[in-house]
Amino acid sequence: MPYDPRIHHRRSIRLQNYDYSQPGAYFVTICVQDRACLFGDVVDGEMRLNDVGVMVQTVWDEIPANYPGVDIDAFVIMPNHFHGIVVIVGAGPRACPIPGLGACPMSECAEDAKWTQEEGRPRGAAPTGELSLADVVHRFKTMTTKRYVDGVRHHGWQSFPGRLWQRNYWEHIVPDESELNRIREYIANNPGQWEMDRLYPGLGLRETPVIYGGGDPRCADDADWMV
Repeated sequence: MPYDPRIHHRRSIRLQNYDYSQPGAYFVTICVQDRACLFGDVVDGEMRLNDVGVMVQTVWDEIPANYPGVDIDAFVIMPNHFHGIVVIVGAGPRACPIPGLGACPMSECAEDAKWTQEEGRPRGAAPTGELSLADVVHRFKTMTTKRYVDGVRHHGWQSFPGRLWQRNYWEHIVPDESELNRIREYIANNPGQWEMDRLYPGLGLRETPVIYGGGDPRCADDADWMV
């Protein structure tokens, strides 16, 4: 349904007064515009990425190298959406942002990522300790969109109308290690549950797709429809 100001209004889906640039782990869900299946297919319970999906994974993998102070953890690229854990570490030593843990369990905290220069990537180091979760998601969307457009022009990738990603995203603040492990399990199991996912084509998605924790990932675009 297109946005109509007469029947819809917007509301924020972020926690009021919460500083999303502070160290911590955040589970994010980002949906393709119009929920188009552009990144590959799920076959026998396993996600098989096409060239576009591989590009999305490459951009995700490059985040720690491009943005010191930001790490990544478990993720999954589905045909029409993305789940991943973003870790805001901050400008100091890469101490674990999960309270109460000694050694950091995050996948990238234990090693320094190497910088490589290539077309389309930021020139020089990004500001350290200043990026918020919204900044990270925005840059991820921007870089994947640019590379997708290059793929359409040079490799015959399927074009997309308007924009690649829906304008908003859903996030969940990860409070502790047990929650982190539950989310990792949810991410790992996502392809095996694809046909039951309310983002699965033909299931008639309404306004509240079933995701981790039974919440609402707000994949219905920036407007967050309320009828």
